[in-house]
Amino acid sequence: MTSHLSGRHLVGDIGATNARFALADADGKLSHFASFLCSNHCNLDAAIAAYLTDVRAPAPRRAVLAVATTPDGDQVRFTNNPWSFSIVHLAQRTGIGDLHVINDFHANALALPYLQNEDVLQIGGGNPATYAPMAVLGPGSGLGVSACVWSGERYIALPGEGGHVTMAAGDSREAAVLDILRARFGHVSAERLLSGPGITNIYASLCVIDGLGEAQLTPAAICESALANSDARAAEAIAMFCAMLGTVAGDVALTIGCRGGIYIAGGIVPRLGSHFAASPFRQRFESKGRFSDYLAAIPTYVITRHDAALIGAAALMRAPRTGL
Repeated sequence: MTSHLSGRHLVGDIGATNARFALADADGKLSHFASFLCSNHCNLDAAIAAYLTDVRAPAPRRAVLAVATTPDGDQVRFTNNPWSFSIVHLAQRTGIGDLHVINDFHANALALPYLQNEDVLQIGGGNPATYAPMAVLGPGSGLGVSACVWSGERYIALPGEGGHVTMAAGDSREAAVLDILRARFGHVSAERLLSGPGITNIYASLCVIDGLGEAQLTPAAICESALANSDARAAEAIAMFCAMLGTVAGDVALTIGCRGGIYIAGGIVPRLGSHFAASPFRQRFESKGRFSDYLAAIPTYVITRHDAALIGAAALMRAPRTGL
């Protein structure tokens, strides 16, 4: 008997910690959302099989998987996840006839035109310029960055690896943190500070600078202490994280001309709630000297919708295969 889900396509958002899946119909509408811990499955094949079993769906004819790395030809190796796979072999093993794999922030960028007012929280700025470029940054297990531009007919994503640009200091305290991290890592990318592990790096560095030794707390514990105002260095670490995120977001906005808005995704910032709105993020975003007025007009948003990458993957499935 044919399943009532046989006409749906599979979309996935595969990160360092979670593998999220949904089914998309021909119009891109999502259903049957589910999330799995990557650590509970030996590989992506097993996670897909578990999902399809749970929702009682047959192997889909088509799938778009957004992954937290940059696919290199047929081979996909995650940056912060031990999984790796061949696209061809994954399609064969899962029975997916048409499998497309993209960077997760490629998918997040494609989702931006589809987000509604209830999907975002605006933090400063004016109104977005019509058909202007937009960009998205996402601190999570790493730092994803992507953008989308209007082609005259639709939005086209500009995937990249902007999370690995060199981090610049905004003041002497940040410079001292960067000095410590350069001694440890050599090159200090934005991701070394603007991510879950980055919050730990900032906090530990501040403790060393203040002569307290290198204390190690989880990102969640640092965020909780900052929000409760129970640890001065935790509060400073989160404030510095937000300020540095503003620096990088402003750089992206200037580089691409994102007068359509800058969006913040990922699992960290939404948890900060009103604390983020009151943080140095927006002030640092606009603090670009002669172009401060240019940036002051650009709206910045926090994406509060959990399935944005899946929306983008579904949008890609409806688009022509060229110029994605």
